[in-house]
Amino acid sequence: MTGQGDAPAPVVEMRGTTKTYGTGEAAVHALRGIDLVIKPGEFVAIVGPSGSGKSTLMNLIGCLDVADGGTYRLAGTDVAGLTDDQLARIRNRFVGFVFQQWNLLARTSALDNVALPLSYRGDRDRRRRAMEALRSVGLQARADHHPNALSGGEQQRVAIARALVTDPALVLADEPTGSLDTATGEEVMRIFRELNESGRTLVIVTHEPVVAAQARRQIRLRDGIIVEDIEGDNDEEPGLRALGFDRAHR
Repeated sequence: MTGQGDAPAPVVEMRGTTKTYGTGEAAVHALRGIDLVIKPGEFVAIVGPSGSGKSTLMNLIGCLDVADGGTYRLAGTDVAGLTDDQLARIRNRFVGFVFQQWNLLARTSALDNVALPLSYRGDRDRRRRAMEALRSVGLQARADHHPNALSGGEQQRVAIARALVTDPALVLADEPTGSLDTATGEEVMRIFRELNESGRTLVIVTHEPVVAAQARRQIRLRDGIIVEDIEGDNDEEPGLRALGFDRAHR
């Protein structure tokens, strides 16, 4: 019988987390005491208007920035006080990033783009693992193509494969459908849903309600605080219908 002490650590655990930019009268309180726990296997959308603090929260979750108050543990690791080099190692080990603009190297094949995070940490068998990641998003046949020979949706799928190749504790996506047309955006969201169904922990930052509706949990920010935390077993139909899809299309 498994005791409570044997339960896996939360992927994200923030307690009273704050972030302020500037000082004095010019200070901007981007986050005002965030309490947030994301467990393994969750699919979470972080939403809010411009200036709500969602980008700051994303940067803290991904260890691209550090809090100046409260605590933050990523996959059980307390990141407070870590050096820039230590934070880089934590990011490489625990977080797979998917960006709106893909951030692929233009003169590098899809396969080598995906293998890049493994190269940074000197892992062996990089190309085999990169091919497996490309296969997981249906792009193994495009492995030798450079980004300019790929469609926008294919480039985003390469970026997703790159995020997966290190087997991270968390996949963190920033507006992953923002540069895509409706049909291609839905294909990307289908991949995210399948990844979550296979056990991946996903956090998506988005301003699009139809994208957020496909997550299992929605966290809404306003003025640096969490104003709503909605959790439920969404069947994804509202988001799909709003995008012009129904079960007959699948």
